[in-house]
Amino acid sequence: MNAATLAPDMNQEIARLFHRKRLIAFGIPAAILAYLVYIFISFNVVDLVRNASVENANTLVSDSYSYKTHVTRDNRSGEISIAIEGERKGRYEQGVSPDWVNLGETTVIELDPDNIITFGPNYVSYNVPNYGEIYAEPGSNGVNAVLPEGPLPEWINSSKNRLAVTTPAGRLTVTRNRTEVFRYFLGWELFFFTLDSPYHGLGAGALMQKALSGEASQIWSDFWNNKMWRHGDVAWAMFETMLMAFLGTFGAAIVALPIAFLAAKNFTPLRSMRFAARRLFDLLRGVDGLIWTVVLSRAFGPGPLTGSLAILLTDTGTFGKMFSEALENVDENQTEGIRSTGANAPQRVRFGVLPQIVPILLSQVLYYLESNTRSATIIGAITGGGIGLLLTQAIITQKDWEEVTYYIVLIVLMVMFMDSFSGWLRRKLIKGSAEN
Repeated sequence: MNAATLAPDMNQEIARLFHRKRLIAFGIPAAILAYLVYIFISFNVVDLVRNASVENANTLVSDSYSYKTHVTRDNRSGEISIAIEGERKGRYEQGVSPDWVNLGETTVIELDPDNIITFGPNYVSYNVPNYGEIYAEPGSNGVNAVLPEGPLPEWINSSKNRLAVTTPAGRLTVTRNRTEVFRYFLGWELFFFTLDSPYHGLGAGALMQKALSGEASQIWSDFWNNKMWRHGDVAWAMFETMLMAFLGTFGAAIVALPIAFLAAKNFTPLRSMRFAARRLFDLLRGVDGLIWTVVLSRAFGPGPLTGSLAILLTDTGTFGKMFSEALENVDENQTEGIRSTGANAPQRVRFGVLPQIVPILLSQVLYYLESNTRSATIIGAITGGGIGLLLTQAIITQKDWEEVTYYIVLIVLMVMFMDSFSGWLRRKLIKGSAEN
């Protein structure tokens, strides 16, 4: 066959290859675009955006870094109570109020110099800058509200039985039986000491002076046993979470290693035994850890031990597969060299096999320890243990989102600590302490 005959065939092949590459270059983006369009339609993104509430999102975000003080009046008895976040544990004593609330027969609440709310004997008024006075008389017939003339602004919600006014300075809600004012402040109030503590409101210098004078243990006790933030309970929950991750991860490694020898081709010639070991690993890692958590919770009841077992079962399947693959890739020459010295089978494994795979095994186990620290948070929410339970409880109440933020910050710090710890341990055990 001459060159003249080969040239057309080569040109056709080149053209076919270019055509194929062109189809791939345009086909893959087109397929991705079609999939995104399908997601957009099937997930009903239009309605999702339409129903989204920016106001609720802003409230949630602001609650994460601020707190609100509730000033509440019982419209039937006239009794006024003041509490931080509306909790009984953060309530001011009767007759005691912050400096922006002036108690009396007529109670005056100064949200700021321009936003003033008045609780009269049988009425409520709110002077809103650039709008006018909002007046309401709650009673058995409902909330009789009188508003300035003109269209109702978006930040006022008024009906026969309820009046709600939301301004940047605060929020006023009036119903038949109760009138409530919310005022927001930056920070996490009562984080260190509650209102009934003698150390509430003291600065760092004053606290240091009292600590040096012999009150250090009492100061620590008031902080550690804070009834609102429960620092002692939170610390124990963090310990439970790390304990679940530690026991589950290293327990799985201990269980998976001997079974991995049964799944490795070069250590178990019997095919049926290898098949059984590998299918066991498939079963354990094929069922998600959350499913194991639900099953074990029904069997053993809630608690951190149940969470540890769920992690152990899932990771046993994962470690078993990785360990068996590492065993199949060991250098047989090193094992044969030890055999030539007259070593028995356990000695060959101890001195010929384990030194080759231990660095790989430890690296994988420590990586999963970091990952399981995060997983233990979710598992703890189901099993009733650890920081996950506290986080879930705080989210369900939808009241104190600063507590949710507090728990999330602690979880992030815990993961960072476990990452640093496992990295340090990896360097010590695998690469040596001299390497950075």
